[in-house]
Amino acid sequence: MQYSLLSTFLFALLSVSRVSLSQDCGNKEMRTIVVDQSGHGQFTTVQKAIDSIPVKNNNWTRVLVKPGIYNEKVMVHADKPCIVLHGNSASDTIIQWSYGGDVDKSATFTLFADNIKVRNIGFKNTYNEEPSRRDRNLIKQAAAFQVTSDKVSFYQCAFISVQDTLTDFKGRHYFEDCYIEGAIDFIWGNGQSIYQGCTINASTAILGGSSGYITAQGRDSATDTTGYVFKECSVGGNGPVYLGRAYRQYSRVVFYKTYLSNIVVPQGWDPWTYVGREGAITYAESECTGPQADKSKRVQWEKTLSGDELYNLIDVNKFINQDGWLYNQPF
Repeated sequence: MQYSLLSTFLFALLSVSRVSLSQDCGNKEMRTIVVDQSGHGQFTTVQKAIDSIPVKNNNWTRVLVKPGIYNEKVMVHADKPCIVLHGNSASDTIIQWSYGGDVDKSATFTLFADNIKVRNIGFKNTYNEEPSRRDRNLIKQAAAFQVTSDKVSFYQCAFISVQDTLTDFKGRHYFEDCYIEGAIDFIWGNGQSIYQGCTINASTAILGGSSGYITAQGRDSATDTTGYVFKECSVGGNGPVYLGRAYRQYSRVVFYKTYLSNIVVPQGWDPWTYVGREGAITYAESECTGPQADKSKRVQWEKTLSGDELYNLIDVNKFINQDGWLYNQPF
């Protein structure tokens, strides 16, 4: 992520409260739409299947994506809620695109609709993988997925890029057993999210010895409820990485019972442009394991949370599922 006037403007714009298009999804039998590149389904592209769903859809609709590499850029508008996007596995059902440079245009898959469940799909942005761009100075923002909506869950999905891989921008989100790969700010935004049992792969060797950053969370104020919680995850990779840097002054990230390999830099965290104002930042680790779980060399301003503070963040029902939306999604 580049700390630019464009990204600052977009962040402010999307963080403004909007009139919610969210609605309850009916409990009727779920309709299934099949996407198959070989022609053995209703559609051969994911976007055409999404477009076929009625505006203001209020019954769960499953888009079943058959194995294949779908080279397309997909967008789900806010008026298309109540969708289950279901693939075979994240390794053989892949939606990918190659575009970089604009924070509001680069994402392979952009989601604005509420009440969405995604399972067993891989999302990639291959822009920075091209040989002509394998230079630290040529890397650009290239999101694999952008989520700017509420009540969204992901299971056994993969998100792969180099910079800004997962734009976890706004809303309450749950990620379980997912794989997330990148080098620079590869989980960023102002989402309110729990990452449960996920694999975080820092592919920072591309940076030629420079350290990368896993998170760039953008909490805006002390009363803002957002933050990223990594619970029972695993952090590895091929080069040095910070756990996070502060995209906004009240940035909040917690690693709980997570394995931290030796690629994590000893100081752990970076205040970025908030040097001297670190007191408002909430970065914390609790009960983590691994060679870099030793916090003796961490930045002095890392927080130690009380039992109640920690519990309110790591408990799914306290932090993101207050109204039970997660358990109301189709099994």
